[in-house]
Amino acid sequence: MRVSARARIVGWMLAVVGLALSVSIFATWSVLLARLDSRINLEISNEVDKLRAYVHPESGHSFTRLDDLLDGYLSVNTPDRWETFFSIVDGEAHKVTAIPPPVRLDADAELVADLAEATEAERGTVDSAQGPVKYAVIPVRVQGDPRQGHLVVAIFYERHRDEIVEAVSTLGLSALAAMTLSGGAGWLVAGRVLAPVRLVRQTAEQISDSTDLTRRLDVPGNDDVAALAGTFNHMLDRLERAFVGQRRFLDDAGHELRTPITVIRGHLELMGDDPADRAETIALVTDELDRMNRIVDDLLTLAKAEQPGFLTVDDVELADLTVSVVAKARALGERRWRVDEVAEARMPADRQRLTQALMQLAANAVRHTAEGDLIAVGSAVRDQYVELWVRDSGPGVPPAERERIFGRFVRGSGRTGAHDGAHDGAHEGAHDGAGLGLAIVKSIAEAHGGDVKVTEAPGGGAKFVMTLPLRQLWRQW
Repeated sequence: MRVSARARIVGWMLAVVGLALSVSIFATWSVLLARLDSRINLEISNEVDKLRAYVHPESGHSFTRLDDLLDGYLSVNTPDRWETFFSIVDGEAHKVTAIPPPVRLDADAELVADLAEATEAERGTVDSAQGPVKYAVIPVRVQGDPRQGHLVVAIFYERHRDEIVEAVSTLGLSALAAMTLSGGAGWLVAGRVLAPVRLVRQTAEQISDSTDLTRRLDVPGNDDVAALAGTFNHMLDRLERAFVGQRRFLDDAGHELRTPITVIRGHLELMGDDPADRAETIALVTDELDRMNRIVDDLLTLAKAEQPGFLTVDDVELADLTVSVVAKARALGERRWRVDEVAEARMPADRQRLTQALMQLAANAVRHTAEGDLIAVGSAVRDQYVELWVRDSGPGVPPAERERIFGRFVRGSGRTGAHDGAHDGAHEGAHDGAGLGLAIVKSIAEAHGGDVKVTEAPGGGAKFVMTLPLRQLWRQW
């Protein structure tokens, strides 16, 4: 059986509050009963002391008859509520107080006879029509009067206990009313507090039933539930990026791989038995397959760039990175390779990804320069930002193309090559790429919290510059 979190919270709250109130009511009941017993015993002791003070010689009272003493004491000492006093003379009830008691104990001859046998002050409890009665019987004698007298102080315990029962019952009803109100208030508060949680569940259900990942939760506040909603929104952001990247990968792959597949199929279908023709067809097919493999690798790199784990961050020595890239790039072509400038600093970054980006830019520069042309690599720190660049003395990039060439599968008109264009013909295009290189460079720069741009190099040519924060990666991977 499914029980909602709201019902669980309210149920547990009422259980805890009910237990606390039950313990409190029981403790109150026990304390009040203990105080009642103590008060009754103190009242009985007080009546005994008052009688002794009444007959003490210093009180100024003088008695020659027993009944005068008892009657005089009863006339001046008025019992409290639910109390009664009466006297016994020679085994018979003599006088009772003027205030009528709940039950006339002096009318019970058997009880009076038992009390008259007391030779010293005694206390006890006797049952009556009004419940238990606590009493004290005090023997009294007057010198010169041979009669035996007793003063009886009786307190109706049950009546006092009924008052406690009524008070505790009122407390219990108040507690029940308070629990009812608390339950209602708790139900409303729990509903408001858990509303974002229900919204999270409903949104998750709607997302599972569709591909719409643009929904977000709007939960004001700074408590844990609002933090949960914020975490859920961040999760949706990551999911949306993942789905968008997946769809883009599929779209790009389907778009770019369709042409080489068509070329390969067409040539295989037209391939004859002539050995020279077969050799040419096999070479073309192999070249197209290599190009397809490079396209898939580049697409996978771009897809990973939008996912956690793309970067493996370490402390990178910029001077060493710059020099090592130039050393590796020399194998790309016979050019005048140069180190423009090196930054004597360290930064948190992924050394391999930065090397990949700079090598892409270097390969791009090689394809757009001739033998003996200049290609320079450099690094510098400017205003807490690191600049990494590759410049060449080639034809440069027209201003109208400088933003567009960083898109996927973009082929520029003023500068062609693996990153932004391809030569005419499927065979030549297989060697020149599919316009993904600069998109990869941009993804690597953005993953480090920076950006990449192209400007005109001093003396002509193109200068590709990556600008990255020196001290902090803005995107935490």
